[in-house]
Amino acid sequence: MGVDGQMDPLDLLTNEELWLFLHRKKTEISCMKQPHAFLTQLRDHDLLPEKLYKKLKGMRSHEQRQKGVYEVLEWLEKEKSHYMHQFWCCVFKDHILQLYPTLRLLRSSLLDGTFSFSEKPVVEEGLTEKKQTEGNGEKEERKNTRKRKKNEKTSENSDGPGPSSVSTPIKKKPAKKPSFSSSVEKGDTQEIWKWPFYKSQLPVSCGNKEGTLQRDRLAKGEECVFAQGHWFTPSAFEQYGGKKRHKNWKLSIHCRNTPLKKLIEEGHLQAPPMKQRKRTCVQNSMTELFPVSSSESSSAESSTLMEEERDADDFEKQRGQVGVMEFRGRGEKEEVEEEAEMEDLSVFQTPYLPVKCVSISGMLHKYRFASGLRGKCIRTDGGWFTPDEFVRLEPSLTDGLWKRDILCHDKTLNFLLKKEILRIHLLLCKCEKCSDQEHDLLAQKNDDICYVCDSVGKLLCCDECPRAFHPNCHLPAVHGDTPGEWMCTFCVLRANQQWFYSMTEQDALNAPVSQNRLQCQYLLLRVYREDVQRVFVKDPRRTVARYSQFISQPMWLDRIKQKLEHVEYQTVGEFVSDFQLIFSNCSRLNKDNEFGRMGARLKELFEKEFKTIFTI
Repeated sequence: MGVDGQMDPLDLLTNEELWLFLHRKKTEISCMKQPHAFLTQLRDHDLLPEKLYKKLKGMRSHEQRQKGVYEVLEWLEKEKSHYMHQFWCCVFKDHILQLYPTLRLLRSSLLDGTFSFSEKPVVEEGLTEKKQTEGNGEKEERKNTRKRKKNEKTSENSDGPGPSSVSTPIKKKPAKKPSFSSSVEKGDTQEIWKWPFYKSQLPVSCGNKEGTLQRDRLAKGEECVFAQGHWFTPSAFEQYGGKKRHKNWKLSIHCRNTPLKKLIEEGHLQAPPMKQRKRTCVQNSMTELFPVSSSESSSAESSTLMEEERDADDFEKQRGQVGVMEFRGRGEKEEVEEEAEMEDLSVFQTPYLPVKCVSISGMLHKYRFASGLRGKCIRTDGGWFTPDEFVRLEPSLTDGLWKRDILCHDKTLNFLLKKEILRIHLLLCKCEKCSDQEHDLLAQKNDDICYVCDSVGKLLCCDECPRAFHPNCHLPAVHGDTPGEWMCTFCVLRANQQWFYSMTEQDALNAPVSQNRLQCQYLLLRVYREDVQRVFVKDPRRTVARYSQFISQPMWLDRIKQKLEHVEYQTVGEFVSDFQLIFSNCSRLNKDNEFGRMGARLKELFEKEFKTIFTI
């Protein structure tokens, strides 16, 4: 049996079919960025010799590792062909699947039947001893036949007349007309969009990009495709997948080789509501007044240079040098009114400022700001972005300008620059935020403080999202250096949600913690995160006077964490009971004060997350 009690597809496949699967998927597997854990798993299961393992471990560059992994898989294909079942069982272990999204997709293709075994290759030498000894004479004959057919094809495709051939001409197959065909065979009632674990979301692709489509968000017309840590509208995902010129996301986006248009027409998906087109008469007028010549509409590289030059000019203006005001599609009268409207600038004095660009929202961290193109200062749920990158996230803007289109408390960032709330760095600035060095750019992609306790220190950064953690704040705690790619519990849970099944609340409470440890760790981290003032973290008997006189059974978050790590919980119900004890103790001790309301909010959050994560 496989994950969550599902039938393991390996149990239904022959060794030859599994060998074929490896033969087809070697290149995909070898592209993994950090193969250390993968190779260690093979070595520990006696599928990789120690000598070869040490050789691969010493490779430094990504290209060398990729080539080395491919050679290992090729060696396994030839030398370990009788151990294919053992190999796939080894790499489909839960802890390996959590680290490598590619392996999860491969296992899914076996489970839902999207991989076809119909076209089998010629079995290579070494697969079986019997096939080594048979047909030596036939090999030469087949070899000559292939050469002859190749020559015939060459002469047939040449422009001039060629020698006549006595062989029977081969009829070409008629070209297939494009059709909306699913990878699932006709008559098969097991289309994946009808499966229980695809009830809320579907795996989708556009071009060479893959993501997850949330059904309910699509029906509401919201950003519904999640890919590479970002949310996209269908049109934006079409553009992200390189299919912008099609301008028809229903045909460009596919679910297992079936376009979304077919799923919508058959009632498997609810289409988003129609939106009214925005009026663009003002922009058209501007185009007529200020026509753009071919020399001005240059490449992206020259546009970037111009943006940098404008940033440098703005910096000089901030130093008191008078210059011509840059035209941003707003009249001078409107800009003067904007400045006159707001005399109290206290709302802008906080270190973090809420910003938005049409439908995209985030938080601008002032200490990270450098310019429009440098310094990833805006944090969204999907990652860190420069102001210019943040504007480009909004699909409705084709010519977005960050100073004009990003708003903070209904004021443009251009207003904040004039009021010196934000300062653009010099063009030749060498600080870390303006640096183009790889390690500095990589550091800007993750948070600077722990996601759980909001404090600085030695942090462990997730490779899939912008979160960072202290090794002991994360659940499970991380000891020592992390081998290869590392994903936080939030990302691991998101990657495995497709395997979760709906259940009743009682079934969830009776479920063993050993099989739902990931969900329990996620719930505890969520409550840690929301307890901003750290009220429920430590033992209250040490911080609250006469606490024991009123509360006979104290409970706190660090105690729940300790019990979870030491495997003291047998069922999820026992785990939930300790949370309910925290909330009831808080309600009993604090009636209508601030702490009582805080406990009520945490209780509401916990119950909502509990039902969501167990799909109740």
